Amino acid sequence: MAQDTLSLKLQQLEAGFPERLVPLPDGSQAAWREAGEAAAEFAVVLLHGISSGAASWLDVALPLGGKVRVLAWDAPGYGVSTPLALPAPGDAHYAWALARSLEVLGVRRCLLVGHSLGALMAARLACSAAAADSGLVEQLVLISPAGGYGAPAKAEQQAKVRQGRLAALAEKGVAGLAAVIDQRLVSAEAPETVREWVRWNTARMQPQGYAQAVELLCGSDLGQAAGKLSMPVQVWVGEHDVVTSPEACKAWAERLGAHYGTLAAAGHASPVEQPVVIAQKLASLLNQSTSRQP
Repeated sequence: MAQDTLSLKLQQLEAGFPERLVPLPDGSQAAWREAGEAAAEFAVVLLHGISSGAASWLDVALPLGGKVRVLAWDAPGYGVSTPLALPAPGDAHYAWALARSLEVLGVRRCLLVGHSLGALMAARLACSAAAADSGLVEQLVLISPAGGYGAPAKAEQQAKVRQGRLAALAEKGVAGLAAVIDQRLVSAEAPETVREWVRWNTARMQPQGYAQAVELLCGSDLGQAAGKLSMPVQVWVGEHDVVTSPEACKAWAERLGAHYGTLAAAGHASPVEQPVVIAQKLASLLNQSTSRQP
């Protein structure tokens, strides 16, 4: 991405999707980006993947912001969000931080969207008793969901993934991971502007937060949500996704009782590669919501 193009992107980010810091009850803070009506009790809530951040949703949030409140967080340990206290947190710890953040932000109802690792956090919150009792999550969208490696049958994979990811972090550092991340996360046809935005978001990761997210990935099991999701659920995946393949995502959709759909001309980082399509699909779901307040 040319420097002037990146500068324009960053200007759009600060003007149209600015960051705000949310204090949590335990003394920590969560960084959120917001578009649309800040006082609205209904919001589209966007959760990023393991190698990304809140800003990756910029081009999804901008078109939606004229219709609805849009919120995206930097997960604990990402950006300036405080890392979680435990060295190896689970999905319940991320869901706690998410729920407390939404309380502070005044969100009472939401369309919750989890991309990749964010799907594990989103599913955990959506099937929690507190969220179910309050009706917090009206609809759930999982984009290229990570299934996690917490199931007993995946113990060997879990060890390999943990070792491999943490070794790569130690050897290459965040900058080294960011330099090549686009090679796996976008389709072969993705333009350089998309690739550079993917790399920019990865480069903002914090080592501690990434290491904790690796533990989340290794210790969680999306299958735990099967039979516990009372709201409408969607599973979408880029047709060229080599990280969470269409076949794997279709299997998750069937297991979770979700509607399944593919995103044309997209790899794993579809919120960056095909943001307009995703924004349109989310807007369509909003039109179907019967209880959302204007």
